[in-house]
Amino acid sequence: MAKVIVVIISLFIMHSAQANIIYKCVKGSKTVFSQNPCKKDYSQRKIEFELGITTEIDSDKTVTKADPIQQLLTGNSFSLEKKLELLDTEIYRLHQENSYFEILTANELQKVRRKYYWQHKGTQDPEYLADIARIEAHFNEMKASNNQIITLLQTHKAQIEQKNETEAQ
Repeated sequence: MAKVIVVIISLFIMHSAQANIIYKCVKGSKTVFSQNPCKKDYSQRKIEFELGITTEIDSDKTVTKADPIQQLLTGNSFSLEKKLELLDTEIYRLHQENSYFEILTANELQKVRRKYYWQHKGTQDPEYLADIARIEAHFNEMKASNNQIITLLQTHKAQIEQKNETEAQ
């Protein structure tokens, strides 16, 4: 039976260069292999093929992903040094992301300016002003969200450092 499954999987993979995921759909004694997710009345197992390794995962089970920032703030599974390092890394990443948002903002604003320039519309056109305001609001909202997280992480880092200093004395 295992050899049959391997042969079927190999055939799927050989005939579809882009397909590296196959679903094994089981309902009672009936087993169907598909490149599409199974229907709701079938139990589903996901078979992945990557770098010559085949793994089978029960994809019926819901996977709850933990928020990494929440883990960082509440988890005690990290050493003090590791926690401070992770906090610094995440703060740096968020600052970099904000810089990237500034670049994207400038790019999007330039696109709008070009669009209205070639349409021979001025910078006082209501549509132009609305587009500019929409773009700026969108990116400002994302940067504000990152800044809130940065502040939270910096506060948490300061608390850890202060706690560490008091324990050292």
